[in-house]
Amino acid sequence: MRAAHGGLFLATLLVPLACITTPPPSSPAPRALLPPQPHVASCPSDMVLAGAVCMDRYEAYVVEVDREGREKPHSPYEPVDRCRAKAKNAEGQVPQAYISQIQAAAACDAAGKRLCSADEFAFACSGGDPTNNDYPYGGHEHKDGYCNEGKGSQMYRFFGSNPAEWTFEDFNDPRLNQARGGLARSGEYPHCVSSFGVHDCVGNLHEWGSDPPDGAGLGRFRGGFYGDAEVNGHGCKYVTHAHGPAYHDYSTGFRCCADPRVQAG
Repeated sequence: MRAAHGGLFLATLLVPLACITTPPPSSPAPRALLPPQPHVASCPSDMVLAGAVCMDRYEAYVVEVDREGREKPHSPYEPVDRCRAKAKNAEGQVPQAYISQIQAAAACDAAGKRLCSADEFAFACSGGDPTNNDYPYGGHEHKDGYCNEGKGSQMYRFFGSNPAEWTFEDFNDPRLNQARGGLARSGEYPHCVSSFGVHDCVGNLHEWGSDPPDGAGLGRFRGGFYGDAEVNGHGCKYVTHAHGPAYHDYSTGFRCCADPRVQAG
């Protein structure tokens, strides 16, 4: 009787032990495949993305940079012949005139940028549609007062009515751009901005481009200035090709471009 009870007790213990099984190791969950991440182009805060290029929001002013890299202001009414200049741009600044293509290219380079090409200028000025937009505010119709242009040359006011008597020094007189009703501060004309946010491409100052000298040794500047932005083409299509890359006067300015930074989104 005791043996029977003992065998029953042992059987009772063995039954549940026989039912305990170890589950097979689980396979790792498959990793989800992420779709390719888009590449996002970005620009410095003082530039905007206009198509495939970063472009300064405003026409450039410059600062002087010494050998130690220290910066100090430079008068926008004086040439940059005797200093190392670095390009900057900001709303409310007086942009730098009296600058050559060579000097403008060096100032952009000092800022880690470059001059803009003809196609880049046309695309940004027209809001991406050079065929249908001659002006940053759109369309083919010129609108008086929308950009700073059409005011005539200051040379007659200061140096008389005979252009044959005007000298290179006269064209670079600092009084010309300080006279009332001439050069405006950047962004002063709120309608003169393209859909990309590029201001003053038409009027205010001519803008040197990156064009190499042509067969006659002449460079190109675009967009007109406060005296005129219609004679050599309408608005964004205005091009002057009368001077070499070392030339400057009270009407010549610039802005910079740069290739965008491309990052995974």
